[in-house]
Amino acid sequence: MGTVFVSQNNEKLRKMKRILVPVDFSGDSLKALKFALNLANHLGTDLRMIHVKKSKKFEIPFHFNEFEDQIVHTVQEYFEKLIELHSPAYQVENGVFDFKIRTGSVYREIVNQAKYGDSYLIVMGAFGASGFEEFFIGSNAFKVVSNASCPVITVREELSKSEVGTILMPFDASNETRKKIPYVAELAEACKAKVHVLGVHESSDAAIVGKIEHYMRQAEEYLNEKNIEVVKDIRKGDNNTTTALEYAREINADLIAIMTEQAETTFSMFFGSYAEQMVNKSEVPILSVPNWK
Repeated sequence: MGTVFVSQNNEKLRKMKRILVPVDFSGDSLKALKFALNLANHLGTDLRMIHVKKSKKFEIPFHFNEFEDQIVHTVQEYFEKLIELHSPAYQVENGVFDFKIRTGSVYREIVNQAKYGDSYLIVMGAFGASGFEEFFIGSNAFKVVSNASCPVITVREELSKSEVGTILMPFDASNETRKKIPYVAELAEACKAKVHVLGVHESSDAAIVGKIEHYMRQAEEYLNEKNIEVVKDIRKGDNNTTTALEYAREINADLIAIMTEQAETTFSMFFGSYAEQMVNKSEVPILSVPNWK
């Protein structure tokens, strides 16, 4: 059982949705925890960390930056220290900040915990580091993105801030691309963020460009109804991933929202899906919304 930290009135706990944070003690996963704390405060959700062990054997974690001059021998002790360290930053009234430790297949345990633990969102590191049970984040991040029943945000250790003030929402010509609009709107409302609606295309075909522009207008109308600030642009490039990432750097985006399944291009058939390219290449956190969301 995980140690539970209950914010404020223990007797007045209410059922809330939860953000789930897989932790393998790598720098990426600890940065993801800080990012998730900020989102939980804005969204008013519970917060749960999870670690999945391949066996019951435990080795001392590689990253000890948070606990200088302290020795931590077990995963449970490490989680207890993380809660002690970060609970002051968790400001959700009547919120629960806790953890689970599981043994088995890493991505399956994370996906199952999210499904049966009423998770609204998974926030996890995009990469891990060697030294602790082959730090599970790197090899399993995209498996979680591909199989989770809820959206997943992947975060890299290089992330310098946890606030979400600017969200980039790229649109291609796929029918699925619009399904992320309501979820992005919900995050933007909660975080008071500006949304950049970006059309990306590799073809000059007028029908394709017209379809993307139609999707962009629909997104703008939806966001305007919720009084969310919107900026629109459309870009042509050799690869939609590269085009979106270049634009994200231009606007200093805090989050890029995509679908986990997009229309395949010649490039993606050789180099992996659009979503996988984004998760692997982006220094900006990626929000991947499942196709069935």
